[in-house]
Amino acid sequence: MSSTPLPGIGVRYDLTTREQRRLSVVAHRDGTRTLSAYRTDDPDACAMSVRLTSGEAETVIDALMPTHHSPNLLSTTELGLVAERIELPSVSHWNGRLLGETRMRTETGVSIVAVLRRAEAFPSPGPDFRLAGGDTLIVIGTREGVDAAAAILGRE
Repeated sequence: MSSTPLPGIGVRYDLTTREQRRLSVVAHRDGTRTLSAYRTDDPDACAMSVRLTSGEAETVIDALMPTHHSPNLLSTTELGLVAERIELPSVSHWNGRLLGETRMRTETGVSIVAVLRRAEAFPSPGPDFRLAGGDTLIVIGTREGVDAAAAILGRE
């Protein structure tokens, strides 16, 4: 993936797929996007170009990264790690308690990289961070570790 600033317009992102297909997205300053695909026999000839509103672009993004398969999944790497959002229920046993009391890292091996609370983010919370019902914890670890963390945090 490469990006090219387009002064007065926005930024163009170019991608050549594994199948040597060339795709381009122009992110316009007004929030719209232009998605283009180029011919395989002539990579400089545009085969298709579609202008999308910002809402339409969000819909395409949702289709490419469907949240219905795993609504909390943020990313997966070849190393077998996942990053997920886990919401702390308001009736959770941990509501009002310190993060260190969960023994999350010791019990599951996951790292809590941030806690989201309303419109505020708390990066790298320490063991003395007080949890509150409705918090969203951003955790990174193995699939098994993240599942175990969700079970611990869901405890009533």
